[in-house]
Parts: sequence; C-alpha cells; structure tokens
Amino acid sequence: MKFGAHVSISGGYIGAIEKVHEIGGNALQIFSTSPRGWNFAKVDTDVVEEFKKTKKQLNVDPVYFHASYLINLANTEKGGELSRSSLIHELKLASMMDVRGSIVHLGSFKNNPDLNVVASAINEILSKTPPNTLFMIENAGNKKIGKDLTEIAALIKLINNKRVRVCLDTCHMYSAGYDISTHKNLEEFLKRFDHAIGLDRLEVIHVNDSRDPYDSGRDRHENIGQGTLTLEPFRLLLNDPKTNHLPFIIETPGFDDNGPDKKNLDILKKLVV
Repeated sequence: MKFGAHVSISGGYIGAIEKVHEIGGNALQIFSTSPRGWNFAKVDTDVVEEFKKTKKQLNVDPVYFHASYLINLANTEKGGELSRSSLIHELKLASMMDVRGSIVHLGSFKNNPDLNVVASAINEILSKTPPNTLFMIENAGNKKIGKDLTEIAALIKLINNKRVRVCLDTCHMYSAGYDISTHKNLEEFLKRFDHAIGLDRLEVIHVNDSRDPYDSGRDRHENIGQGTLTLEPFRLLLNDPKTNHLPFIIETPGFDDNGPDKKNLDILKKLVV
C-alpha cells in the first residue's frame, strides 16, 4: 500500500524524500516553494536529477505538489492571473521532476458564483502545461469552491479533460457534512462519487482527523485517532477495495507538533486487515 505525508522542503526537495522514507512512508507531498507568497520555484538541473535518483532509490512514489494557499481561480483580476501563472510554472516543474502534478484548493467567489470562470482558468492551465501532469481538485471543508461533490462534478464536466483528478480530504469531507463512519455510509458515498464524478478520477486521499465537530464548516486537521472522526472511517477507507489501492497522505500536526510523523503513519498501518 501507499502511505505518505506532506513534508516540509526546508531541508530541500531531496531532504523531503529522505524524511518521508525515515518515518515509514513510500509516497510524498510537498510544496514546490513557499505556499504563502507568489514565489516561483527555480530548480537546478543537478537537483532535479538527484531528486529523481533519490526518489527511485528509496522507492518513494508517487510524489505530489500541493499548490500555494494563495491560489484563487475564481479571481478575475490580478490574483487570478498570478494563480494561473503559478500553477502553469508548477506543472512544468512537476513534469521535469517526475511529480504527478498539483493538488489545488480552487479558491472562492467574491460575488456572482460562476463555475465557468474557474473552468476557463483550469483549461488555460492545462493547455499550457505538459500532458503527463495532473491537475487535482481538493474538496473543501468550508465555504470555498469544492465543498459539495455536485459542484466538483459540474466543474469537471465543464472542463472535460482526463488530466483533471480529485483529491479527497477526510477532515474536509467530515466538516462539509459527509459521514463515512460506517460501511454502509462509505459505500453510499463512493457510489455517489462514482455516479457524479467517476472513481477513476479519484487520485489520492488526504487522511486527516478533525479538531472540529461533524458538519461544522471548519477544517482544522488533527492527528489520527485524536480528533472527532474516530478511527473507523480510516479503517474503512484503508480496507475498501475501491480505495485501498490509492495513496494515503497525512497532513497531521504530529504528536510532537512538528508535522506529519511516524506515529500517525503507524496508527494507519495497524488499521489494515
């Protein structure tokens, strides 16, 4: 199975691969650069080659970028232009580094919600980036775009491109009112997802517990087993044949508050039967 974590790049890209391997992961999520500014990563060729070499040696695959927190593809002004440029740059870098693509929070509408604006932005990004990269829409747990499956489904239909995939976050699902705490509920959710979007578009799952109550509209992550989800949804996802082949990536605060750690991954691994 594929278990991974979002790891800081403070020690460099290669250091991130080594760190996730050290905590028992064989998949990885990283930022390409600081997520809190419009900084476009510049990577030397030798770093790219060393990254790919280390990735292969340590058997860490797949690797994903998580896009900047500033991205807002509903913005029709300067922020929207920067969002598109940032993602175009990041997906070009992903192709160079053998990274699957970018996992993206789409942003939010200021007024007059229009999914066509977002679809047009994504189509522009796809048209200007390598075809071997993926654009992954992450579901929202608050009032941002993608809180509802029907909204994600409508957007994917508008874009109509196989490179568009979905990343589901368990904390965000729970915060948005999706309950998968029983086998029946999970099967109903997956059936609904398959009908609306298609399970073939489900690329990766962020496995995070929640600090907040069910359907709260707040999406703060907690360590596995320490939040309000309980362990059952994780056990069900990890053992369901419709999902157990997917990469499971943690974005937890860590039991020592230093980010995703071995203890969180070990808890998940023990749930596999």
